[in-house]
Amino acid sequence: MADEASLSVGVPRETFPGERRVALTPNALPAFTKVGLRIIVESGAGAEAGFLDEAYTHHGAEIGSRADAFGADIVLQVRTYPANPDAGKCDLDLLRPDQLVIGLANPLANPEGVAELARRKVTFFAMELVPRITRAQSMDALSSQANIGGYKAVIRAARLLPKMMPMMTTAAGTIPPAKVFVLGVGVAGLQAIATARRLGAVVQAFDVRPETKEQVESLGAKFVEVPLDTSEAKGTGGYAKEQSEDFLRRQRELMAKVVAASDIVITTAQVPGKKAPVLVTADMVRGMAPGSVIVDMAAGQGGNVELSQPDEEVLVNGVTIDGPTNLPSTVPVHASMTYAKNLTAFLMNMYNGKERILKVDTEDEIVRESLVARSGEVTNARVRQALGLDDPVQQPPPTPVPAAPAQPAAATTGKVP
Repeated sequence: MADEASLSVGVPRETFPGERRVALTPNALPAFTKVGLRIIVESGAGAEAGFLDEAYTHHGAEIGSRADAFGADIVLQVRTYPANPDAGKCDLDLLRPDQLVIGLANPLANPEGVAELARRKVTFFAMELVPRITRAQSMDALSSQANIGGYKAVIRAARLLPKMMPMMTTAAGTIPPAKVFVLGVGVAGLQAIATARRLGAVVQAFDVRPETKEQVESLGAKFVEVPLDTSEAKGTGGYAKEQSEDFLRRQRELMAKVVAASDIVITTAQVPGKKAPVLVTADMVRGMAPGSVIVDMAAGQGGNVELSQPDEEVLVNGVTIDGPTNLPSTVPVHASMTYAKNLTAFLMNMYNGKERILKVDTEDEIVRESLVARSGEVTNARVRQALGLDDPVQQPPPTPVPAAPAQPAAATTGKVP
């Protein structure tokens, strides 16, 4: 049995529709158990990703109910309540003051959800807000999941395209390679470029941040030059900044010919907390050849493509527009494994294994920037601004997180022989 004073980590099953990922995978558990953390996994939490309860118990976890998982000192989720506002309501009464909740939260799009967790007095961390600094690279969940999304976007496009991707020279003649155009060269866009190139396509790409040109060319793709002033295009954390409608209109006019000549267009442009910019208009779609494919990775944030619909395939003049909103969940094994590594690194940054305490130290930039609620207050400046709360919150001094009072043992414990 675990030491009654040990901090516990709960892993509930995800309830967002279509979500197949799990916050911790069995291979991540030794990093927790060897430093004295007790792991409680809700029965069936990993089943959608192919991780059965037996695999968790084999690595030292306990299997219990949803209440057991939410009764832990620290709750790890893929989608916390603000990112799962409908189904997540059922879990709110399972939370308790001073409990740590860590996961993806969509905090800038749903600041009211953050405020609700603040009212419950939980200590809440949003993985989207982990700063993009060298020390936090292993914790960057947005990048790990976007990387998977960019790969899968090209695979989906290849499935929908009525052509082959690579050039082939055969006795019947030469088949030209497919032409792929990637709009937005962040992590997802770069992976989309790399994947399309591996499949043999000719790839072009564009981003409003001029410094991405070198990255595009390093992958063997061509950077589309657009003669517009993009010097102010870079925003917080390396993301693209929201541009004016006039800028977007002129950008669309200049890119229309490239879109029309493409077999596949992958759009990835998103601005944190804002509606995605429309990069491909209805007229641009109608200018593409029948059989062409567009995958709009921003469909869940309003869409980069004027005619896209979230989680639907729309056919317009023979052009297929795919609007997936959760591509990482379509490959849940590796998406869960990479996300689990992000959470492990994030939590261990706060956990002192020798003293077996977890300290929320806001002097640490990683902790300070990702902390969104604590002691009944919304603490993150950008989330507060979204709520109309402009006054800054005075951060309390570093405090250790105590273990909760001993609870009855979960339903299953120990290792499988």
